[in-house]
Amino acid sequence: MTSLKEICRGLPLNPLPENKGRRKGIPHAPVRTPNLTAQEKKLALRNALRYFPPEIQKKLALEFAEELRLYGHIYMYRFCPDIEMRAYPIGEYPCKTKSAAAIMLMIMNNLDPSVAQFPQELVTYGGNGQVFSNWAQFWLVMHYLSEMTEEQTLVMYSGHPLGLFPSPQRAPRLIITNGMVVPNYSSRDEYEKMFALGVTMYGQMTAGSYCYIGPQGIVHGTVLTVLNAGRRYLKAEDLSGKVFVTSGLGGMSGAQAKAAVIAGCVGIIAEVDEAALLKRHKQGWLMEISNNLDHCIARLREARKNKIALSLGYHGNVVDLWERLVYELDTTGELLVDLGSDQTSCHNPFNGGYYPVQLSFEEGKQLLSTSPGKFRTLVQESLRRHVAAINKLADKGMFFWDYGNAFLLEAQRAGADVAKKGANKTEFRYPSYVQHIMGDIFSLGFGPFRWVCTSGDPQDLATTDSIAMSVLEDSIRQGVSTSVKQQYHDNICWIREAGRHSLVVGSQARILYSDQKGRVSIAVAINRAISEGKIKAPVVLSRDHHDVSGTDSPFRETSNIYDGSAFCADMAVQNFVGDSFRGATWVALHNGGGVGWPVLPGHFCPLYYSKTAWLNGGK
Repeated sequence: MTSLKEICRGLPLNPLPENKGRRKGIPHAPVRTPNLTAQEKKLALRNALRYFPPEIQKKLALEFAEELRLYGHIYMYRFCPDIEMRAYPIGEYPCKTKSAAAIMLMIMNNLDPSVAQFPQELVTYGGNGQVFSNWAQFWLVMHYLSEMTEEQTLVMYSGHPLGLFPSPQRAPRLIITNGMVVPNYSSRDEYEKMFALGVTMYGQMTAGSYCYIGPQGIVHGTVLTVLNAGRRYLKAEDLSGKVFVTSGLGGMSGAQAKAAVIAGCVGIIAEVDEAALLKRHKQGWLMEISNNLDHCIARLREARKNKIALSLGYHGNVVDLWERLVYELDTTGELLVDLGSDQTSCHNPFNGGYYPVQLSFEEGKQLLSTSPGKFRTLVQESLRRHVAAINKLADKGMFFWDYGNAFLLEAQRAGADVAKKGANKTEFRYPSYVQHIMGDIFSLGFGPFRWVCTSGDPQDLATTDSIAMSVLEDSIRQGVSTSVKQQYHDNICWIREAGRHSLVVGSQARILYSDQKGRVSIAVAINRAISEGKIKAPVVLSRDHHDVSGTDSPFRETSNIYDGSAFCADMAVQNFVGDSFRGATWVALHNGGGVGWPVLPGHFCPLYYSKTAWLNGGK
């Protein structure tokens, strides 16, 4: 078993580690189909070998070429470290600075098998959200961080470490860019080639910025979305007996089951991958699993009638679930669903993010690797069926929204009936969750505020929970507007429920939403607690894609901007640059995010995302 000290020594070359290939018993990323020419395959191989000295390149060349042939990418499985990958307490990392140790902790958390979707392919969530492009980059980054001082900055170029550069103490210790491609080449097909060549990387939101905190991060946002959807659409504060139907239990979508129960409703979530269902059930995030639609409908009726909070995972395709609900409506006249959405990885629909209803999961994976064109055709046919069923239920009173995963965008491209008459480019028959639900909260200045207790001690997390609740309660007593008060109350309830529902997966982390006043007050109070020894180690503070001005994404975060600037990407870039000289410990700027890579060849669709993190050390 490799130790943290060994991880920090750099690439293990003498002797080379044994090549164990893909490990059995863990989920693996779908086979990629970059369609490289013979010349491009040689280039991908040369790019991968440049991490290694000439004397071992011949030995590595054959296995790297085989990885490219089998999997469509060179992950360098030989160098996947034999270590228990997790967030170790900050004091255990052999570093010269606490900032570097905190970054290492966050990287290893992103790759923790209990957290990561495809850990051996370095994918944290979303089907293709990479931490690094290959394992050589992991070893080099960990080595650089172990050597870094408080007057150096590590610069990351789409997974590739450019090195340590001199910088002032107040400068960021880490600067990351991912997927920054010239507009005319910022297309899905070009990306697949460039990723296979090892020259760019899709970092999703918090994968390539090393700030993922497990599905808890989106549980909170999903709870708020469902609660406020109930208020807006159903005019209900109490969601007991209301039914929410959706899909996806993988990375971020794994939050939906827990969010439904916390919100008090009946959640039915479809998932084609049994491994994802079992993982969430084992973690306590999913109450029940069934592969039988008759049983699912019976449990739905029972929980709905008795107003029992329930999360039921249906092992099957969500299209079958929606069509069964239509059948129940047609045969009994009963509308069994109140709220609906979707969290398949539709930003990546033709590479394993969405599986067509016509095939089983295993058949779909096989077809994807052998005939990607036919797979694409079936996906688009499935999307048309998917939307047709939703439309029938919506016509009878169900409320559906797009959850920012490009579902409606891809459905439109597939020819599904999602058009809205007289709408602008960012509007469809159904609203995005930003347009109708969360946008009003963002307009109050509320956004995500997340923290990780680097001690790894659950008691430290409990202390920060208590601090956050106390700060928000004090703010309410001092007097705030009615709308702000409601959001503070929702977040106080959230923290209480979060502790009760054991939401920690991986690092000892928490998220809530607050306005600037609340965020600053909580940060100052946590800092004071560290200084007084009430919290044992520094705390990493960060935002995510719902940070106001943090993301420019016209079908998601900026979908409710109607002055024509929804397709402009200035805000995220300014956020990234501004935070870099306002004391941030590390900053990241990504092209792409939750809605995926721009997909129109020759057209630039800004999906810029900036990420910022601070190490709160009690100073």
